[in-house]
Amino acid sequence: MCGGQRPLFLLPLLAVCLGAKGRNQEERLLGDLMQGYNPHLRPAEHDSDVVNVSLKLTLTNLISLNEREEALTTNVWIEMQWCDYRLRWDPRDYGGLWVLRVPSTMVWQPDIVLENNVDGVFEVALYCNVLVSPDGCVYWLPPAIFRSSCPVSVTYFPFDWQNCSLIFQSQTYSTNEINLQLSQEDGQTIEWIFIDPEAFTENGEWAIRHRPAKMLLDETAPAEEAGHQKVVFYLLIQRKPLFYVINIIAPCVLISSVAILIYFLPAKAGGQKCTVAINVLLAQTVFLFLVAKKVPETSQAVPLISKYLTFLLVVTILIVVNAVVVLNVSLRSPHTHSMARGVRKVFLRLLPQLLRMHVRPLAPVAVQDARPWLQNGSSSGRPITAGEEVALCLPRSELLFRQHQHNGLVRAALEKLGCFRDPTLVSSLVTSYPAFHPQGNKEWFLVGRVLDRVCFLAMLSLFVCGTAGIFLMAHYNRVPSLPFPGDPRSYLPSSD
Repeated sequence: MCGGQRPLFLLPLLAVCLGAKGRNQEERLLGDLMQGYNPHLRPAEHDSDVVNVSLKLTLTNLISLNEREEALTTNVWIEMQWCDYRLRWDPRDYGGLWVLRVPSTMVWQPDIVLENNVDGVFEVALYCNVLVSPDGCVYWLPPAIFRSSCPVSVTYFPFDWQNCSLIFQSQTYSTNEINLQLSQEDGQTIEWIFIDPEAFTENGEWAIRHRPAKMLLDETAPAEEAGHQKVVFYLLIQRKPLFYVINIIAPCVLISSVAILIYFLPAKAGGQKCTVAINVLLAQTVFLFLVAKKVPETSQAVPLISKYLTFLLVVTILIVVNAVVVLNVSLRSPHTHSMARGVRKVFLRLLPQLLRMHVRPLAPVAVQDARPWLQNGSSSGRPITAGEEVALCLPRSELLFRQHQHNGLVRAALEKLGCFRDPTLVSSLVTSYPAFHPQGNKEWFLVGRVLDRVCFLAMLSLFVCGTAGIFLMAHYNRVPSLPFPGDPRSYLPSSD
């Protein structure tokens, strides 16, 4: 070892000694404070003293709201402060030590738990250390993931908003022993849930509109007994309905509009109309089952989207009924139904004019029949009616059957008259009479067309009004501008 040089092996030993000296101050202070300390006793110098406990809630993530279980899951930090006279010290006696970190299980805690939890976890997620200052005040900031009960109102689902709350109270101490209060900063009471913009994670389904906090007293306690204080943190959240609009409402509207389009098929195409409408009905039922799996199983209210889907089901069923009725009317004939004069006037004159439908009049056409007809003992021509002209398009067997039936009636009538005794003359009169083809079939077909058009306008108006009503109800269902009715305060920091 050269002169004037210290041994190199003493340097690490010197560093260890200096570090031990710094740690020994905390160790010595902790040993002095914990000597005779009982963490199960309330830190009150006198029996009448009340321990003040302040709370502050910092929200880092609104994880989810389970509508079926009515449970709100949040990630929070609970800031609690109180003073314990047994933890005081003079910093000059301990090398200027101003903060002491102590395991939270070694000091007294106010037993503050989440009262409205739904999973039986009343405590915090991590029992981190507490910070103790020389005046005996304790600062504790444990993290927690809470699942609290949140009654869900499904009346306006998915355009709804919910009022959830986190209720904290001491499990064992009453108001005569501890005094719960909200934290204060810079002389201002923190009457809201604190949100750090840098640490907060936005939820994709819910938007926070109000986040007030209040201190309440348990009014159910008897007058002779001390009640329990509660600190309630409210979360007024509104749903972001874009997911449901894109995946449920918009497909339902498009599929239901297909049911309206079946009125553009011919009036006699009742089978095709019913097929399309029933397919639409099945698709709407599938969407109704999807919604039923999302909302809570409650009979207190019917969700708005369920009402709308049920409304679409009713409209589709009415369309099927309309198609059946129109098909029944279109296929009627004078042999089975007689048309009243009022029906003919309304459906063949008034309604076509009001609906601006192009309907050809059923007047006789100026087409002369070349076959002779005996009128007052002379032969003259008779015009062919429109019904006879249309009937010519019938199958030959149908024409022959109708002609044979009518010829028999004419023959019997002429023979009964007794004015024609010549059989040859009677046969010539019968064979010269044109085939009887009434125009009643066409009249019933025109009535079916008009009725189909009326049903189309009625269903279209009902569909448009119902869809517009759903979105109007959603538009007016908004979160109140203030968190508490009648209270003008916004319960937000002045910067917000």
